[in-house]
Amino acid sequence: MSAIELNARASINFAEKLAETQALLQRAAKEFTPVTQASSLGAEDVVITHLINSLQLRIPVFVLETGALHHETLALLERTQAHSQSDIHVYRPEHTSVLHFIRNEGQDAIFKSMAQRKACCHIRKMEPLSRALRGQRAWITGLRKEQSQARADVPLIDTSEESKGIEVHNSSPSRGLIKFNPLANWTWGDVWHYIAINQVDYNPLHDAFFPSIGCAPCTRAISLGEDFRAGRWWWEEETAKECGLHVKES
Repeated sequence: MSAIELNARASINFAEKLAETQALLQRAAKEFTPVTQASSLGAEDVVITHLINSLQLRIPVFVLETGALHHETLALLERTQAHSQSDIHVYRPEHTSVLHFIRNEGQDAIFKSMAQRKACCHIRKMEPLSRALRGQRAWITGLRKEQSQARADVPLIDTSEESKGIEVHNSSPSRGLIKFNPLANWTWGDVWHYIAINQVDYNPLHDAFFPSIGCAPCTRAISLGEDFRAGRWWWEEETAKECGLHVKES
């Protein structure tokens, strides 16, 4: 059974949610330039990229190619670059930093401690993210309230990014980035309903029970009934299912 057959169940108020999302993306493009979309090429993000293209918004998209992605994700990246009207920018980790980490900690260091796993995430994701967001005023993500308990209070517009420490080069260098979460109120069924009715290209790993897809060593399929993010860093505590991209400092 495909992910569409399994999940595509629209909410009764899906039309209102879609209109809300479209209006938010149009506002982001009009009032918060420069703005960019962060895409992991997961189901939520391909929906947002499709909306950006269908609305003909001048919002570029960036992908963090960590050097450890599944080949299915890399293939989808190529197809997205080939067909997207919006520019797709790819950011990779500093190769010398990756090699230094592997030389000193080993290629399987992520399984030894949370500190080492987060160090790997910093090299492969956080540092490239800082480059991707340099010069931006705002960014767009696929966060949804339904994804996890840690994301249950995700707002449509998040202005609390000041604590992230991401370098911003604009009129006020100390000003934090605004984060738009246009799918915050969508259900998983809404996401797949949109993919189905618009024939959006998606990662085939979703058909193999991968609802959340990250780096290959850090992602596994889940069983029916398991938590949405159970396949991410499954050897760690349930409360630690983040890499740092969307974690607020206390």
